[in-house]
Amino acid sequence: MDHLYETTCPLFGSCGGCRYNGTDYASELKQKEEKIKALFLPLLGEDFFESASYEGVIPSPKACAYRNKMEYSFGNAEKDGPLTLGLHQKKSFYNVLSVQECRLVHPDLNTITAAVQAWFREKGADFYHKKTHQGLLRHLILRRSETNGDILVNLVTSGDARGYEEWTAYLLSLPLSGRIRGILHTENHSLSDAIVPEKVTLLYGEGFLEETVLGLHFKLSPFSFFQTNTRAAEKLYEKVREYIALTPGAVVYDLYSGTGTIAQVLSPAAGRVYGVEIVEEAVAAARENAALNGLSNCCFLAGDVLKKLEELPEPADYIVLDPPRDGVNPKALSKLLRSGARRMVYVSCKPSSLARDLPLLRLGGYEAEKMVLADLFPRTDNIECAMQFVRKMS
Repeated sequence: MDHLYETTCPLFGSCGGCRYNGTDYASELKQKEEKIKALFLPLLGEDFFESASYEGVIPSPKACAYRNKMEYSFGNAEKDGPLTLGLHQKKSFYNVLSVQECRLVHPDLNTITAAVQAWFREKGADFYHKKTHQGLLRHLILRRSETNGDILVNLVTSGDARGYEEWTAYLLSLPLSGRIRGILHTENHSLSDAIVPEKVTLLYGEGFLEETVLGLHFKLSPFSFFQTNTRAAEKLYEKVREYIALTPGAVVYDLYSGTGTIAQVLSPAAGRVYGVEIVEEAVAAARENAALNGLSNCCFLAGDVLKKLEELPEPADYIVLDPPRDGVNPKALSKLLRSGARRMVYVSCKPSSLARDLPLLRLGGYEAEKMVLADLFPRTDNIECAMQFVRKMS
């Protein structure tokens, strides 16, 4: 399917998701790499990028159809226009564009999206209007397992789950290459555009998918945080494991740990791994998945990293940081610099945040030893960066 990468998307420039259109993948990676080099060159110097310390870009195994999750909105493309299901138009809070040919997702998801739009158009259903707070249809969340092709369908409305038997049967009749494992309904009366799962009802099948990463198994609900490009994330986690280079019996902190994927990848070589994450649902999922994988040396704590650092029972030998886009809280980073950890690996989904934090890491006695880029989001401007820091003895 990667041949689609070099063809023109009919919505390019309108939906705002993609930045590289009709460009071969090698050229895209080169452009992304040059932007990151320009960002870090004043901090690391030319010698760093000309040495073995800089390891280039890990390409995504798939340049198309890589996203395992999409959140679509119901609306219309213009005032009083027909019901549409898709993504918000670029720079527009209200207009929604139908995206039935999106190149970032597997064709099964496009098939489902087109069918759901057609179904509710025929029924004359109305979408939830952000101004009046009237209407029924709000969002459609689709999740697909890269491991086995199973799909979760989650319809989000401002009403309850009654009367969806015919719609459920219709979905199950669609010609898909994978199978629909579960169909759910989420009731959401929130005034904001955020998806608030006030009540979730299982309409069909099971309410989770299964995904395998580096031999570990994970159960994913419609709302679980999980990297949207499964196989590219796997490549990145392999590099994190290499960079952290654990010694037997070591204590590891996985900070901003999400559902604990990195913690579990590192746990077989560690003595103890502590994961800290502020989202309680993610922590619950991390604990469940660690139990599923038979990992007894993982401990996950729910709370803010800055506060939870005071509660961890033993100091870290190694630290993995995988913060949100804004980077690490400066006060938390100051605490980490006093930890005495031998190595840190900083994974950044927004490299400019890492560039901001790098001088403070140096002041704290940590030097950048290795760096790699990982393209988890082909076609978009985003690229991830992983950097290994080693504590210099005074």
